[in-house]
Amino acid sequence: MPATSKRLEQFTESVIRSMTRLALRHNAINLAQGFPDFDPPEDLKQALAAAAQAGPHQYAVTWGAADFRRALATKQSRCMGLALNPDEHVVVTCGSTEAMMVALMTACNPGDKVAVFSPFYENYAADAILAGAEPIYVPLRPPNFEFNPAELRQAFEQGAKALVLCNPSNPSGKVFTRAELESIAQLALEFDAFVITDEVYEHIVYAPHEHVYFASLPDMFARTISCGSLSKTYAITGWRLGYVIAAPEVIRGARKVHDFLTVGAAAPLQAAAIAGLTLPETYYTDLRQKYTDLRDIFLGHLDRAGLTYTRPQGAYYVLVDIRPLGWDNDVKFCEWLVENIGVAGVPGSSFFREPVHHLVRFHFAKKPETLNAAGERLLKLQKK
Repeated sequence: MPATSKRLEQFTESVIRSMTRLALRHNAINLAQGFPDFDPPEDLKQALAAAAQAGPHQYAVTWGAADFRRALATKQSRCMGLALNPDEHVVVTCGSTEAMMVALMTACNPGDKVAVFSPFYENYAADAILAGAEPIYVPLRPPNFEFNPAELRQAFEQGAKALVLCNPSNPSGKVFTRAELESIAQLALEFDAFVITDEVYEHIVYAPHEHVYFASLPDMFARTISCGSLSKTYAITGWRLGYVIAAPEVIRGARKVHDFLTVGAAAPLQAAAIAGLTLPETYYTDLRQKYTDLRDIFLGHLDRAGLTYTRPQGAYYVLVDIRPLGWDNDVKFCEWLVENIGVAGVPGSSFFREPVHHLVRFHFAKKPETLNAAGERLLKLQKK
């Protein structure tokens, strides 16, 4: 048979999803793949039931149903401090996964280079390669996951056409400061580059940290491609509703890419999701408090188990150091943890370009009782 594409040799299957399959096989508590085990807001569930009966059941406009785009533009205009036009600035995608692919294919030509902070969500490198671009990596150095401005400058000097910026960051939980973002903005202007943001955790930020939208910085809207999603904010990861927000010139290109990738997101789900986008501001205040409480519950269990970790500033992940447990191979540890302790995490090496093999990522977007059950199992590590 003919050989398959050589680009497939440059990345592996998703480690995160493979850990979910392993967790299912061993009936382990899945703290690997980042999805909640609690329901969306009641308003969303009722709207979904109504859409199931009343429709729409056929294609929406390929770049997003008009009423969904209006609701999204209104909500994001308020949050981002920008005047967004639903007809000029928005493309609705099948989750933020497609949004990132659309953004990279819109911004980059084959052979271009894309700067990626490391550690990074595993899709970014694969997406760049699939878009025909070459990823180059800039380390975020623990424990605070700060970047060296000289190293970032070097990435742009190597010809990076774009930088992928995940803020708040998966997997580190870092929230970039305004000063850090402004330094990135200066380089983007100097080197005439795009910044492609992944801001799916925009509303999951822990005090005293605050999320600053990169596109809201002076002179940045024209060169920012903002990728977002409803998945994390409204606990609807299975609905696969994401979006790209950018300047009209960029959106015209993004519409073409999106149209030929997926045609469009599910019409009834767009109709139902308007109920989430129109929730009052108190929803987001309550969401932040909810995740703060869940974070504190889980970190408390890590403390009791004697585990060392980096305290997350945002998102719902925590990186745990397994060296004090006597392990230096994160992949083998995660397999052992599922089979012997009954808890699934993700080997940290899947997020790092650097040879990092002593970290494991857990997520805490679970009910308190789920986190408590996982905590009881993790206590067994003290006896191993």
